Amino acid sequence: MKKKQAAMTMSTVLLLSSVLAACGGDKQAQGDKQGAAGGNAPYPLTMVVNQVGEIPPKDNEIEKAIKAYTNTDLQIQWIPTSSYDEKVNVMIASNELPKLMKLNYTATIVGALKSDIFWEIGPYLKDYKNLSAQNQQFYDNISVNGKIYGVPLFRELGRAVIHYRKDWFDAAGVQVPKTLDDWYNVIKAMTQGDPDKNGKNDTYGFMLDKKYNQDAASTLTRLSVAQGGPNKWQVDASGSFVPEFMTTPFFDTMKLFRKLYEEKLINQDFAVVDATEIDKAYESGRTAIRISGGNAQSIQDKLVKVVPTAVVDAAAIEGPNGRRLPGESGNAGFLAIPKQSVKSVDELKQVLAFVDKLMDPQMATLLVKGVEGKHWEDKGDVTVPLDPAADAKEVKPYRDTLPQRGESYNIAKPMKQTDLFRKIGQITKDNEKYIVANPALTLDSATYSERGKELEQMISDAQTKFIMGKIDEAGWKAEVEKWKKAGGDKLAQEYKEAYEKSKKK
Repeated sequence: MKKKQAAMTMSTVLLLSSVLAACGGDKQAQGDKQGAAGGNAPYPLTMVVNQVGEIPPKDNEIEKAIKAYTNTDLQIQWIPTSSYDEKVNVMIASNELPKLMKLNYTATIVGALKSDIFWEIGPYLKDYKNLSAQNQQFYDNISVNGKIYGVPLFRELGRAVIHYRKDWFDAAGVQVPKTLDDWYNVIKAMTQGDPDKNGKNDTYGFMLDKKYNQDAASTLTRLSVAQGGPNKWQVDASGSFVPEFMTTPFFDTMKLFRKLYEEKLINQDFAVVDATEIDKAYESGRTAIRISGGNAQSIQDKLVKVVPTAVVDAAAIEGPNGRRLPGESGNAGFLAIPKQSVKSVDELKQVLAFVDKLMDPQMATLLVKGVEGKHWEDKGDVTVPLDPAADAKEVKPYRDTLPQRGESYNIAKPMKQTDLFRKIGQITKDNEKYIVANPALTLDSATYSERGKELEQMISDAQTKFIMGKIDEAGWKAEVEKWKKAGGDKLAQEYKEAYEKSKKK
């Protein structure tokens, strides 16, 4: 035990020594050993982020390494996630702000950004090697009136992946579906063809939960985009905004699910069942195919405990004309710099230098994997995690609240993972080239701020009624008209005006 502790202590010393050495030698970021502070003394940097798990102890190994490498006296305040937005709003109202803080893209925060409380950082991004290297879509997705006020906590822009029972597909001689007819035929075969060979009618090709048509993970949006439809909104030739549910690909997707429901090829309780119950069905071997954010390996690990011969595989979402999927926000919030506490452009640049250095290879490795010898070890071509519990407790709080791109950016060696895990990672990485952006994602609309959720609920309920056969096509069109009169037309007009205004900047 003492030998292990000694080894970890030595590895920590070596890490700190290496990052200190790196700080002294990195002239681009530090310039004559000046660090983020612009001088030899550590730059005092206060930061507010949401709590992830337990609050890490002060001056732990991760934090010491960050401070040493960036030459900052970093002081982090962790606020519970459940009350985070509320506390941030109070801090903004009372003008008691740190130098760097995580914000979520909410109506209140957008209002604060418009009020000139935070620095616009867009014009400075080009001066930072790591920040400027990221896909512009990440920044566009948090812009306000075309201006960028923060650095995203990067997440994949296109996470959607198809997971399926390869053993069932192979036995039935079916392929991963592309057209809506393909989806119908595969789902029918996996529901009625007794793929588990137990002689019972107890499987589904596909299942939905009650949030099947909501937000970025909407199954209807994912499938209709693959068929050529828009992501939430479409901008027509005249610049007018048309909601996805008024386009042919979306309506055809709804008709597919209406047919599946009518023929009992999907679960009949989809309108009320929680996602956790659907998880259990997949993990117990009762469902064939799923679209989710890339957790096929987790499903496989749980599934083989119940069905040892089960094989889960992953595939990109494709339509009849190739790969196409809805783009997501690409962030878990963003880091912004208040003007009240960072008063000059020179100091703004010091804070941006700190954030940029967090994405250097040494820091990227630290944030993603932790401390070598304690959280991971080098095994030649790959690195191997040592203690998942320690990683979750000690590394994850920083990994989730500081900018990093996982193993896709500035990580020299990949972590040892299964082939399936690697495949999913490659699919989501490649997805970035095939995403369809939501043109209304960052546009202003007073109607949406006041009644957006109500309007979304109106149309979501109508979709469910149509799929369940409670209304026909005429009834659906009548519901769309109600939506338009209740504020939908006004919402679309406001988006058009905001879009045209943004194009003039």
